[in-house]
Amino acid sequence: MDGSNSKTALVTGASRGLGLALAHELARRGWRLVIDARGAPALDVAAAELARVTEVRALAGDVTDSHHVASLVRAAEELGGLDALINNAGILGPSPQPELKVYPLDVLEAVFRTNVLAPLRLIQATYPLFKPDARIVNVTSDAAVEAYPGWGGYAGAKAALEQISAVLAVEDPSLRIYWVDPGDMRTQMHQDAFPGEDISDRPLPEESVPGFIELLEGTHPSGRHAARDLPFAPAGSRR
Repeated sequence: MDGSNSKTALVTGASRGLGLALAHELARRGWRLVIDARGAPALDVAAAELARVTEVRALAGDVTDSHHVASLVRAAEELGGLDALINNAGILGPSPQPELKVYPLDVLEAVFRTNVLAPLRLIQATYPLFKPDARIVNVTSDAAVEAYPGWGGYAGAKAALEQISAVLAVEDPSLRIYWVDPGDMRTQMHQDAFPGEDISDRPLPEESVPGFIELLEGTHPSGRHAARDLPFAPAGSRR
């Protein structure tokens, strides 16, 4: 594979769900990839599939671990820098979701560490690697802007991530920074949020991918977006 003219993206949480679906579409479109996930077996399977299409570096680890972040940075350096960072990795917290009046604070700290501090740590670590017109995509949720009973921990973390994204966009107008709500999806995390319920009516993650591609390859200004509301321009017809 000749990657001389390829773009490169770092996608966290890419062994399943939205991260994997997005990685597959980026690979199909010629992007080189650095991917991670906490579980090595599933990540190895994903990497083997993606390697049939593009150049991929897969590193298992936790995005809250500074040593793992350093390994991701080295992998991105080896590929010549980054055109996109997609902060997709995250955790839900307890299942079922508890009300805030009984939410375990040590667990809440872990939710904020993974969903807020880890994306910012990765942004800080990869900043020197961003190429001109690079994009940062922080995956968020409608729970960041809507008050749902029982969702205080996860929602609070996503709201913090959205505000961090907005401030970053103001601080550095040279980058395109997006905070993106993918919508309800038929994923393991969504199932964990609704234990025992049938979520088969939720869209597959692939239905949200075109919106992410529109942001990664289009010319939209920094801001908040709902992925499935974005008009999608096929490759070759970009504005």
